[in-house]
Amino acid sequence: MATSPPFPTYPPGPHGPLLRHPHWWQRRWVRYGALITLLALSGLVILALVRRQTGTEGFLVGLGLAVLPVPWLIAAFRWLDRVEPGPWRNLVFAFAWGACAAALIAIVANSFATKWIATATADPAGANTLGATVIAPIVEESAKAAAVLLVFLFRRRDFTGIVDGVVIAGITATGFAFTENILYLGTAFGADQLSGGRGIASVTAATFFVRIVMSPFAHPLFTTLTGLGFGIAALSAPRQRVRRMLLPVCGLLLAMSMHAFWNGSSTFGEFGFFAVYGGFMVPVFGLLTWLAIWTRLRELRTVREELPAYVLAGWLGPAEPFALGSMRARRTARDYARHHGGRPAARTVAQYEAYATSLAFLRHRGRKGKAGADFVVRERELLDQLWKHRDVARPALEYATRATAPVRPMYAAPVPAPAAHWPGYGYPGPGYGYPGPGYGYPGPGYGYPAAPYSAYNPYQS
Repeated sequence: MATSPPFPTYPPGPHGPLLRHPHWWQRRWVRYGALITLLALSGLVILALVRRQTGTEGFLVGLGLAVLPVPWLIAAFRWLDRVEPGPWRNLVFAFAWGACAAALIAIVANSFATKWIATATADPAGANTLGATVIAPIVEESAKAAAVLLVFLFRRRDFTGIVDGVVIAGITATGFAFTENILYLGTAFGADQLSGGRGIASVTAATFFVRIVMSPFAHPLFTTLTGLGFGIAALSAPRQRVRRMLLPVCGLLLAMSMHAFWNGSSTFGEFGFFAVYGGFMVPVFGLLTWLAIWTRLRELRTVREELPAYVLAGWLGPAEPFALGSMRARRTARDYARHHGGRPAARTVAQYEAYATSLAFLRHRGRKGKAGADFVVRERELLDQLWKHRDVARPALEYATRATAPVRPMYAAPVPAPAAHWPGYGYPGPGYGYPGPGYGYPGPGYGYPAAPYSAYNPYQS
């Protein structure tokens, strides 16, 4: 079976293969340094602009109030991403891009466009309305979508489905809303300082109620439509190029349209805002929330359906597909490992769960003909990682199975798909370099307990 090499090869030289060194701009530290510098400079500029508009006191008040919904929103997206958690570096990048780069682009572009329209039409009021309902949605959603596009292109291994798109888009929008809320709340506080407004009747209190209490999810809701388009595109086969290009564009257009409708609600009359909020925003929010939770449950079902093949090959224990396909069992396994082996053991179990989940998704894409050319290399990498962590993770997962399931799950042997139905990938089992029973797999009868019990501590040497 021919497989693609994990790295490019070059014509051999007189002393073996000749490996060409990358150019200086292709080195990882150069790219990371350039990205960090860009975000840091954007952050400093946006900080100066917001502080100049709100004043130091207004900036501090806005910062203190704007930060309140951020932990809750990030926790919600992290909860959604618990089945196959993405690396923190992607989330930090997404939040920083939204709070710094996207916010800076939006402030500069919106101000320039609004001033230009006001000058050209000699109608400042109409220019402000047009800027809020047309210019701002286009500029802001495009700036936020750039973060999703960058992760989709350069962190493709971490971007595998709908949940990944929703999480990256939501975190980016959370960062953007954080900076925007500082500006709005700080400006409102400055207005109250000039007018003497205090308490519930103040502009600051009204702004806080509308932006922080009623609609903290507004920007994340808009941008998750873009992430949804990228997520569906990630599930498409590599040969479906038109679909992979059109779906993100459609998601972005939907995000712009919803953003424009929301911004224009203030022009619909005295109660237009509340009508749009109750009749449109809340139902759409509920629909997308249901879709995200349904997608998470489907991912757990995929884990339970795909991993039994690796049980037959000897890579996983018999009870592991059930434990890895249940969030309750996963949490129980981590708690068991932490109780008996401390935080390092719990961290190892969490890594094992993440590798096994990635393996299940990879095999699912392979069976659907949607895996990339590096399928075999990636599968081997994940299996090797599972094998390294097995001694710590398997006792915890065995215990979690017994603790969360009244009856030990039994898995019937799946019928391997013929090679014609799984082109180029084969079936993972003995004979393909995979250790099955009798190949050193520590199963029952090989010195490995069938299931841990209260007096057994596998983490004590």
